[in-house]
Amino acid sequence: MSFRPFTSESYAQDERPEAWRDVLNAAGLQPAAKSSFYDGHATASHRNAPGVAVSRLAAGAQVVAPLPHAHEDLPIALLVTEDGAVLKSTEGHRIVPAGHLVLLPRGGDCSIGFQRDLRAIALSVTSDALHGRMIGKLEFTRPHVIPPNGLAEIFCGTLAATARSLESLSDAEWSTVAQSLVDLLLTLAHQQAASVKDACNSATQAATLHRICQTIERRLDDAELTPARIAQAEGISERYLQKLFEGAGDNFSHYVRERRLQRALADLSNPTEAHHSISEIAYRCGFADSAHFSRSFRQRFGLSPREFRQQQAERTSAAAAPRGQRGWPHQALAQLRAHQVAPAKGQTMLPAQTNDLAAAQQRHHLAVSADRVHWGYFSRSLPPQCEIASGDTITIETLTQHASDDPERMISGDAGAESVFGWTSTKKNVDRRGAGPMDASVFGRGAGEGFGVHICTGPVAVKDAQPGDVLEVRILDIVPRPSRSADYAGRVFGSGVAAWWGYHYNELLAGPNPREAVTIYEIFADDAEPHARALYSYRWEPQTDPFGVVHATYDYPGVPVSPGSVKRRHGVLDHVRIPLRPHFGVIAVAPRELDFVDSIPPSYFGGNLDNWRLGKGSAVYLPVAVPGALLSVGDPHATQGDGELSGTAIECSMTGTFQVILHKKGQLAGKPFADLTYPLIETATDWVLTGFSHPNYLAEFGAQGQSEVYATSSLDLAMKDAFRKMRRFLMHVKGLSEDEAVALMSAAVDFGVTQVVDGNWGVHAILSKRLFEDVS
Repeated sequence: MSFRPFTSESYAQDERPEAWRDVLNAAGLQPAAKSSFYDGHATASHRNAPGVAVSRLAAGAQVVAPLPHAHEDLPIALLVTEDGAVLKSTEGHRIVPAGHLVLLPRGGDCSIGFQRDLRAIALSVTSDALHGRMIGKLEFTRPHVIPPNGLAEIFCGTLAATARSLESLSDAEWSTVAQSLVDLLLTLAHQQAASVKDACNSATQAATLHRICQTIERRLDDAELTPARIAQAEGISERYLQKLFEGAGDNFSHYVRERRLQRALADLSNPTEAHHSISEIAYRCGFADSAHFSRSFRQRFGLSPREFRQQQAERTSAAAAPRGQRGWPHQALAQLRAHQVAPAKGQTMLPAQTNDLAAAQQRHHLAVSADRVHWGYFSRSLPPQCEIASGDTITIETLTQHASDDPERMISGDAGAESVFGWTSTKKNVDRRGAGPMDASVFGRGAGEGFGVHICTGPVAVKDAQPGDVLEVRILDIVPRPSRSADYAGRVFGSGVAAWWGYHYNELLAGPNPREAVTIYEIFADDAEPHARALYSYRWEPQTDPFGVVHATYDYPGVPVSPGSVKRRHGVLDHVRIPLRPHFGVIAVAPRELDFVDSIPPSYFGGNLDNWRLGKGSAVYLPVAVPGALLSVGDPHATQGDGELSGTAIECSMTGTFQVILHKKGQLAGKPFADLTYPLIETATDWVLTGFSHPNYLAEFGAQGQSEVYATSSLDLAMKDAFRKMRRFLMHVKGLSEDEAVALMSAAVDFGVTQVVDGNWGVHAILSKRLFEDVS
């Protein structure tokens, strides 16, 4: 009855192929012969009972085949959950849409290729689950692809619900569900075996119909698609084409309309398509008239397209909010001050840093302005603002999004900040703020919808960087950006918000409840003991932005705060001096998966790490995912505590100077970052490994990743990931056995909560370098 989770993060790179083979074998599958075996990020959940195994699989592109089993008649049931699968058999190739079920004969010559990502649910049933029942001989010699209709819809729904609940089912519940799946599969398999003889008069007719459906799938966007045009393309008569559909219990027009509506339904529920308008999606799915599309959609699904999209967004928001979803703040204002390479008081440079500084080839400077930032998202498609070579140093100005909390102190008179934050009734200088739709069709907040909030300067391309390389980013200096206001020139200010996405939000005692509060700080960076002091605070009141949108909560980055709405409270945190820990919350390379990735949840590419140890004298190592790496920096903090409980740090615009070192894939052997799949932080004294609830949520959840990660994050998952990564580091970098690694972790490794507000919660593991000083 065991439940067994799998993540490739537990294994070194050379161990992953065999570990993943074991996962597939447990699901009744195997890597297909001559296919490139997947050795990257993968996750799986597996639960078995005697003769029954259900597996939820997520991995990269690959080809799998049924594991031969000469004495078993029941096929492997594979529910494809994301588009991009192609079934190969003796009858040719067939596209398998998401939501369709594939029955794979255990002894058949077939395979299924996942062209983008493997994302599926597998059910394997053997004779052990039948308890001696006679089921009759199944004539199952070829694979079947079954759309989710009738009994197949019930089976697919039950299988999908079971896969989502594998961990939470008790043994008794699992036994009941497993037996139900066995009975459903038996009925479905007999039904399909019988249909081989009855549904079509010949294999030729079946193959022709399959080919016609594939042709239709490729041409769904053609509004002029007709039976006559398809028949002509296939070299058959229109009457024969209609007869083929009638033999399958359908007709051409209904089939085409249903496929178009189903594709539109998938796109409207997909957050990665949120930047496309409803009209664009309708046109792309083959509907020439948006009004006709809206009527057809409502008739089929009971809601208009707009109502359906709104409902999906609200469900995602509702699922995420109780978990402490971080939605909208953190980022960006910055300026330059002559940087010093010498260590700051109380800080020590990395040994490698002091040795390699002289090797810097060139110095670069990236000033902040509206055309040099991307606000609230990362993208593999962004044009680089400059290109540097390995060993170069670059000074990057960054701005905090919270500058608009007190624009008089943090924006006025500052040309760079005014450029980025400029927003009048007719123009917003940086329009897109977040990875959401540009037409604000989800919540109506503004372009990008605030699905991501950080002002990131860049990206910076690194010459010769390629996927598989590792980018080392050394932080040489961090200096605050002083106010340019005539009244506050030279002073430094920051802001912190106790916001609706904070961990505290549903635990408030005093009224009004709930509430959001903004605290403005002055930063004393040049003091003998650098610190911050609170100046005043105020409760967030509904703000109307220059375009007329009312923001009842702090839900969209950079909304100008009206001075008349601010009721200042002085005497806040009186006599409290908060020590500074200047660092950058966001240091990221571009992710490979999508063009618009929310800047809030951190992942393998770095991003919103929010770890104060990323300060002057430290370095972060990031796995390169796209050519050029595309490095971006933002979210500057004056200080932050572990956990970032209220949703923000003391956000303060700052300028950083970095040295960037490229480590090529072929030269990583023997180095601490040789097997890197996550952001690794190095300080003068420690290695800091970053664990997340979902180490690569984009790969794990696919198209739904940017909403699923908010709904499913937990400290338990983040702790497990940090443990797995530290175990792997100790075993494969430090050469310990598993028992030694576990013993050392309990005795000497510090695990801490990095943050619980960034959608993908974080736990870090700190390993002191002193532990290995005597190791030769």
